Amino acid sequence: MFENLTNKLETIFSNLKKAPSLNVTQVDDGLREIRKALLEADVALPVAKKLIEEIRPKVVGKEIIRSTTPGQMIVKLVHDELVKFLGDGKSDLNLKAVPPVSLMLVGLQGSGKTTTAAKISKFLEKNNKSKILMVSLDVYRPAAQEQLKVLGETNGIQTLPVVEGQHPVDIAKRAINAAKLNNSDVIIFDTAGRTQIDVSMMKEIKDIKSIINPTETILVADSLTGQVAVEIAKKFNEAVAISGIILTRVDGDGRGGAAISMKHATGVPIKFIGVGEKVDNLEVFHPDRIANRILGMGDIVSLVEKASETLDQENLKETEDRLRKGSFSLEDYLSQLRQMKKMGGMEGVMSLMPGVAKIKKQMDSSGIDENIIKTNEAIILSMTKEERQNPKTINGSRKKRIAVGSGSDVATINKLIKQFRMMSDMMKKVSRGDPKGGLPPEIFNQLK
Repeated sequence: MFENLTNKLETIFSNLKKAPSLNVTQVDDGLREIRKALLEADVALPVAKKLIEEIRPKVVGKEIIRSTTPGQMIVKLVHDELVKFLGDGKSDLNLKAVPPVSLMLVGLQGSGKTTTAAKISKFLEKNNKSKILMVSLDVYRPAAQEQLKVLGETNGIQTLPVVEGQHPVDIAKRAINAAKLNNSDVIIFDTAGRTQIDVSMMKEIKDIKSIINPTETILVADSLTGQVAVEIAKKFNEAVAISGIILTRVDGDGRGGAAISMKHATGVPIKFIGVGEKVDNLEVFHPDRIANRILGMGDIVSLVEKASETLDQENLKETEDRLRKGSFSLEDYLSQLRQMKKMGGMEGVMSLMPGVAKIKKQMDSSGIDENIIKTNEAIILSMTKEERQNPKTINGSRKKRIAVGSGSDVATINKLIKQFRMMSDMMKKVSRGDPKGGLPPEIFNQLK
């Protein structure tokens, strides 16, 4: 997520931080590089220009030039302006209406509306304890209504039964009556998309909107389309007055241009971002946290929240107790690997860590990739219970047997045992309250 932009900005900031002092020429050169990085990340030109225009007067002030850490001050100013452009704070869904509350999803075909409908439903079920009814109004795309029905059945979400031949407006009316009868709290309407915006599409959305009177009209846009997504958002906003945006496929967007441009270009807040295909891969959009990620500062708050939601807390407590007693085993290491997989693997965890670009470079140079979790899991599962509890018993002949059983080699097994010992030592120190045990102090302090 935002990898290309983050890498470029980290390089620019690194150069600025090295300078003991900065003059106006150096500041302008730095801002020019930042502007170039934004444009290369597909940020709309007017947005990139405006961002730099907002930053420059603050940066060239005497207090910045004379600061003992001018580079750090520039990073802070860029961060603060980015937050303003992304939105001053998270924007919750408006559910303040007499149930059933209607939410309407709009967007072009292929933007991910149907999957997003299921994601929002699970989010509201989990966080608001709401009873949801999902409704497909897409009578044009083959099997569109069936797709929503399958998503509902797979994830335990109620959907409106399909009646062949009904028009979208009639389906919407039937949905409202059905939701009242079964005491649904929220109805999520998945409207039809088109390959491009046209008059008939907008008229249909307006007709539906007048009937269902939604508290939210949310545009679902593909972040990978960059500036195209921004233009689409502007047109939808002009035509049907959208109240929010959900960006999909953000996990595959190495640029980040759409996220930065959307709010400023439309005045409409980004409410959620889709970060994967699974129904729980939906994140609330926090402008300050996204700004941190873009600038390579990490997002420890989201990491901790993600851990508390997905990890087995009882298992973690048992592991911590064993760490304190100095009995951390390969069984525990296997458990940690599996917990990491739950959190999205190494990439999912590392993307939230400060200095992500530097970490990824170190991982690449060390030959570490996502497959190492699967490989290490296979190796540990090929060991006996005794070997997992006491790795010191693993001699040469046992390594050969484990290699055959796991489809790896002795060198890989040696590397795993070395990693385990390093991790065991680091975690023992961290569990005793020693931030020098391997985690940077700023991370350790936030996790304590």
